[in-house]
Amino acid sequence: MAIDPVCKMTVDEKTAKFKSDYKGKTYYFCAPGCKKSFDLNPEKYLN
Repeated sequence: MAIDPVCKMTVDEKTAKFKSDYKGKTYYFCAPGCKKSFDLNPEKYLN
């Protein structure tokens, strides 16, 4: 299981509909809003 970097919810990588690649790593999201927030400013959620 992956952790949504925006809201910290647990996300199943196998069924996740929303994901983004950033600096060679794939991140999974629970909802499109979390993905959008991450895509706009990924460093905010990785620090």
